[in-house]
This record gives sequence, structure tokens and C-alpha cells, in this order.
Amino acid sequence: MDRLGLLETFTIALDEGSLNRAAQRRGLSQPAVSLQIKQLEGLFGQQLLLRSATGVKATRAGQLVYAQGLTLLSGYERMRAELSALEDSVSGTFRVSTSTFFGRIILGPVLLDINQAYPDLDIVMKLEDRLIDVVRENIDLAIRSGTLGETEGTARKIAQMETVLFATPAYLDQAGRPEGPDELKRLKFIQHHEDQTGGYFSLMRNGVEYQAPVHVGFTADDPDLIIRAVTNQTGYARAPRLFLEEALQDGRFEAVLPAHPPQSKDIFAVYPSRHSFDKRHEVVINSLVARLEALHVASIARRHPPTAIIA
Repeated sequence: MDRLGLLETFTIALDEGSLNRAAQRRGLSQPAVSLQIKQLEGLFGQQLLLRSATGVKATRAGQLVYAQGLTLLSGYERMRAELSALEDSVSGTFRVSTSTFFGRIILGPVLLDINQAYPDLDIVMKLEDRLIDVVRENIDLAIRSGTLGETEGTARKIAQMETVLFATPAYLDQAGRPEGPDELKRLKFIQHHEDQTGGYFSLMRNGVEYQAPVHVGFTADDPDLIIRAVTNQTGYARAPRLFLEEALQDGRFEAVLPAHPPQSKDIFAVYPSRHSFDKRHEVVINSLVARLEALHVASIARRHPPTAIIA
């Protein structure tokens, strides 16, 4: 039973002095209004209205219910207004989770900029190289790349990151540079435990997908350890290109099969529920997407600098 709705009908009936006019304001029939008032009288066990040919007026009990009802309805509307303002505010504690590498290089700087722009927002950032459940672990927003894992939250794709297979030039000098996807099996692949290949992964060329065989030689859950393994010439690995652009440019790393890039990595925003999404989520996600787009454009520009025009 909507008790506030019954109170609202009752107060309007007294304001109008007429059940018919109250019905018009409420968008109901007069019998429906009369029934609601009878329900309210039954709820309190008191007669609240005196009905006559000229209209309605309150009994002593009705006067008390009317006065208290106005206070309750006013408080309810004030509460709704404050809740609406809360949804539009960027303040309070906001817990964000992401992987170590992504947090250090991409999301961390974004959150620092947001923190300066919104001083009332207390951001708690967790860097964890594991798949967490945002509901069970009380996280407001998790940023995931590639694999979502099991979660009771709501997820939506917000961006993609170009990925690259990479190794040191010294390792490729020793193992030999593959000329096609089938030759990848000669090299040792260093994989992240959340990004396991199952023996193959997809490479693309001119819109055609190739299933390249993979010989896994090392598996780790720490991105820093994977980079160290590549640096120590253990094998080759796969990572988002924007993480490696500088090292690829200065020759520390070399792209493996550059004509056959692996598929892009999807970026997901995960939050407890559709109803929990508020202005804070919107600010963080929009800022992150803008940051990723800017880094992607800068990465392309570094690889393809504009050609000087000679007059």
C-alpha cells in the first residue's frame, strides 16, 4: 500500500474541499479518490473526513492527520530533491580498482587530474593484478582489460587498445624473426595468466584473421615480471602498444610480425549495478576514454610523423 500516496490524496481533498476536484488534480476517478481516503481511515482506525453536499472537511482526527501529512510529504519531496542533487554531485569516497600496469600508466594520472578538478571527491585507488568482484569487495568502479572474470556487477565496453607482440632485438637475432604466423611456434611466448591462449591466438592482416600457433614458455601474473622476462630474452609477449611505444621507438623492443598485429584489447568499466551509476562514474569513465584516445593519436603520430614539404 502506498501510504504516502494515500496521504497526498487526503491532503489534496481537504485543500480543494471536494473529492471531485481532488480526483481531477490526481488524475483519478472520484470513486478511486473516495476509496483511497477510506483506506487511509481504515489504516488509522479513525474517520478523517466529513462529507456533505457542499464538499468535505476534516474531523478532529483528520485535522491532525492533515497537519502531520503535510510535514511528511514536504520532507519526502525534500529528500527526493537531495537525492537527486547527490546523484549529480562529484563528491564523497569513490573506490576504483584496476591492474598495476594500467593504473600506473593510464588511470592513475587521470584520477589525479580528476582529484584536482573535484576537491570534494575522495578517490581510493586499488592496484591489483587479479579479477575482483566489485559487489563483494565494495568497489564503486573497476577498469578491466581483456578478461572480465566472474562478477555480480554490471559491465560495459568503453574503449579498445591496440596490442603488439614484442621481443628484444637480441632475442629475435638468436631465435630468428618469424615471417608468418605459422613460424611463431619456434619462439617462446610469455603469457599473462589471465590472458591464456589455449595454444593459439588470433592475428590480423588486411581484415583476414589467422590462428597462429603459440608455444608457451613462461606464465606470470605480474606485468613487471613479464616485461623483465622479455628484457632477459626469455621470449616474446603481447601487451597494449601504448605501454611500449617509447621502448619500440628507441629500439629496446621490437615488434614481432608487425604486418600481422594481434587483436585489440577491450576495455570494460564494471560497477555494482546499473542503479549505482552516478556522476562520479561518468566523470571518471569519460576522462579515461579521452585519455586513451589522446594516447592513441600520439602513438600513431610517433610512428608516422608528418613528411616535410619542400617548396
